[in-house]
Amino acid sequence: VSQDALQNDIDSAALLDHAENLQAIAYQTTGRNRVFGSPGHNFTTLYLYELISQLDEYYDVEYQPFIETFSGGDATLTVNGEDQQAELMTYAPNGQVEAPIVAVSNLGCEPSDFPAEVSGAIALISRGTCDFGLKAAYAGAAGAAGAVIYNNVNGSLSGTLGAPNRTEGTYPPTAAISLSNGRAILALLEAGEVTGDLNVNSIIEDRVTMNVIAQTKAGDPDNVIFVGAHSDSVEAGPGINDNGSGSIGILEVALKLAKYEVNNAVRFAWWSAEEFGLLGAEYYVNQTTPEDLDKIRLYLNFDMIASPNYFLGIYDGDGSAFNLSGPAGSAEAEALFEGYFASKELPSQPTEFSGRSDYGPFLDVGVAAGGLFTGAEQVKTEAEAALYGGTAGLAYDENYHREGDTVDNLNLEAFLINTRAIAHAVATYADSFDSLPARSQRVVRRSPLVPKARATGCHHKHAEEATAR
Repeated sequence: VSQDALQNDIDSAALLDHAENLQAIAYQTTGRNRVFGSPGHNFTTLYLYELISQLDEYYDVEYQPFIETFSGGDATLTVNGEDQQAELMTYAPNGQVEAPIVAVSNLGCEPSDFPAEVSGAIALISRGTCDFGLKAAYAGAAGAAGAVIYNNVNGSLSGTLGAPNRTEGTYPPTAAISLSNGRAILALLEAGEVTGDLNVNSIIEDRVTMNVIAQTKAGDPDNVIFVGAHSDSVEAGPGINDNGSGSIGILEVALKLAKYEVNNAVRFAWWSAEEFGLLGAEYYVNQTTPEDLDKIRLYLNFDMIASPNYFLGIYDGDGSAFNLSGPAGSAEAEALFEGYFASKELPSQPTEFSGRSDYGPFLDVGVAAGGLFTGAEQVKTEAEAALYGGTAGLAYDENYHREGDTVDNLNLEAFLINTRAIAHAVATYADSFDSLPARSQRVVRRSPLVPKARATGCHHKHAEEATAR
């Protein structure tokens, strides 16, 4: 397969057409979204499966069904009678709580952070360091009647506690608020007692969902280049950038690849339930034997590749920028994308290789990984605006995890640039892995986690974890 030829096969019109189709799929359902286990997501997986199955002489295509616990609903919060913008933390239980608000010490990642006054109160906790579910569980163990987690960066916060029944404690009704609202409550607490009224209305139920996986019939099956993106959205909207863009990008590369010969097997996956803690990718890794994991030379992940106020981010595989490196081969994947952007006279920058998207479970079992990202809710800097254009001081994607993440939210320039970069990587590794280090024994960092709590923070809003990668 020719690198230039596959890149040149990618055009904006096809990308836009897929985006419009995904939006139409979402909007034909009552939920107007593509959240996992919903009609919108089921039709999304059908769309992907049917398109790639048309190439059944080139690909083996399968559904990988699994059952996961879904949580949805809404939350409201008033503070001293004033309404606050609050978001449901998925997997939080139902409940209505009117009680004093008590600020938690530090970041709520240790039982000792919760003072005795938390018992019967609403615990106010900062985001940071450990996952949201641990904070909520410790709050429950301390007797809190409710919990409110506030962001540690500008912007609203939404995320997941992860499936309940943790050993650390029972979740109380829990919601999320912005940094500015959190600071305002802390200021009120400095002046005296503050009363909160927290109302969480949620449903928690098991749902059947599925990954879609396609692999070339040709190419060495013992040397696989694996390309993935999550196919689900959040409940708030159709999720056309997050992550329609990544799903479409790898879909279009897969469709165009089919007229070329490959030396190495190429595998594509569209993961379900990423927004609930990387669940589809974790299920896949858990179901794959060590022998088959050894055949994956590199996993590449594409999550939000068309943010409207974008930067061109490459996962920091060598750890030089964020001191979080990937397994052997990850640095070389980063270098490949750096070289590609440089060859097109485009700027790029490293983005934290934190494991907070679907590459995380692969890192956990020692599979080399890489990928691209164009930004979520964090704010573009002046320096980035000078490099990429756009507006400093605004979020990379102001519609991140919102109803407005529609076709109109896409930056088509970034979409085309990144999809052609995906084509370059697929063509390179489908031909040869010579640029990667020799295959070595995988080093398993840890078993894939009980759901990685996913927040709405940069890198794609996955909640921080106590264990650094």
